[in-house]
Amino acid sequence: MSEKKSVDFEQSLGRLEELVDQMESGELSLEEMIKHFEEGSKLVEVCTQKLNEVEQKIEKLVKKDGELQEVPFEVED
Repeated sequence: MSEKKSVDFEQSLGRLEELVDQMESGELSLEEMIKHFEEGSKLVEVCTQKLNEVEQKIEKLVKKDGELQEVPFEVED
């Protein structure tokens, strides 16, 4: 994962946390709550997409016979 993608993810996640904190404060008007919710929904989509991209790229390194081997990452259900 490139440095740019991780920064974008971290920034999106940080902004999402800010929005949640503001919404939980109870100090926003209904209109502001709706705007925050809409922005938050878009940020959740961005973060989910980035996590899915990363998940597709992840490979585990497994030590076998004293050597490291790459094997595809498998998601356990």
